[in-house]
Amino acid sequence: MPDKIFVDTNVLVYFISAEEDRKVKARGVIFSGKDVYISSQVMSEFISVCFSKSLLESEDISALVDNFLESLRFSSVDESTIKKSLRIKKDFQYSYWDSLIIASALENNCSVLYTEDMQDGQIIDNKLTIVNPFKI
Repeated sequence: MPDKIFVDTNVLVYFISAEEDRKVKARGVIFSGKDVYISSQVMSEFISVCFSKSLLESEDISALVDNFLESLRFSSVDESTIKKSLRIKKDFQYSYWDSLIIASALENNCSVLYTEDMQDGQIIDNKLTIVNPFKI
């Protein structure tokens, strides 16, 4: 069975980036052939960034969101995710929002969290490795 991976918002943003190197790396992660998970938080943050930075027109945002929701595995943030994130925040000193992403990845039994915003190589709960796909 392929590994389950979780992608942070920045991977989705670089997917549409003008920075060709980062765009290629983001596409490689998203289309890795593995089970790729996102959460309601990640999708909401992506939409917010697209609007606030005028990255795409409204229709293009809607179409891309539809494609992500059809192509990737979607998980909702719920009560257990919030409780787990508070423990992660305490144990690992991440911001609440980063802890919520880590909690979502753990709840979906992902082995890798792709993000550029957290400590590359760190292992959380002996289950989840944080990897910066844009490093190197």
